[in-house]
Amino acid sequence: MNFTAGLFAEGWLWGAYALASAVLVWIIRTGPWASLRRPERINVWLGTSVALMLVWRMKAGVLPGLDLHLLGAMVATLLFGPQLAMAVLGIVLAAVMLATGGDWPSLGLNWLLMVVWPVLVAEGVRRLVAWRLPRHFFVYVFVVAFFGSAATVMAQGLLASVVLSIAGVYSLEFLASDYLPYFLLLGFSEAWLSGAVITVMVIYRPDWVATFDDRLYLKNK
Repeated sequence: MNFTAGLFAEGWLWGAYALASAVLVWIIRTGPWASLRRPERINVWLGTSVALMLVWRMKAGVLPGLDLHLLGAMVATLLFGPQLAMAVLGIVLAAVMLATGGDWPSLGLNWLLMVVWPVLVAEGVRRLVAWRLPRHFFVYVFVVAFFGSAATVMAQGLLASVVLSIAGVYSLEFLASDYLPYFLLLGFSEAWLSGAVITVMVIYRPDWVATFDDRLYLKNK
């Protein structure tokens, strides 16, 4: 999904930039930026941004504003936490827009819908699972990384459809029949990719995954 400014009235674009600015201030003020002073962490952060740039370039288009591609929001959230995940995915979005001649007036709206909202959902899923289910390795991998990734993509598609419908770009009936169903397939693909990546990392490099703690998920299990 990559909305162009021509699809929305100016009020939508300015409102999105205002909200995006508030989120950006929150990220700058509360993000664990000190962790990136470690060479290993900054290398992982930048490496993740490059990998996701390639993933985001592989997309399929239905109609203007209805592109589909994998997000990697759950992977980024589990690796870095929500603030740094939003930042790294913001870099990915800006780089992809720069490479494809993106419509910069819609950057704020795209960042909110493709980055901020999916990361918030991913973090919400992680916290809900940690609160309601036992802290176990397989719960972390299969429930959070696998099913949580699918839920994140579907939530992103749902909000995007609601925004498109309210803005009068496409009818809700059309989106429900010709756009939303694709997110079921996309969610399945996202789940497999995220689940595989997180599984490999927590096995071989658990110190790269900021939200994973051996003492909680592996000790005495």
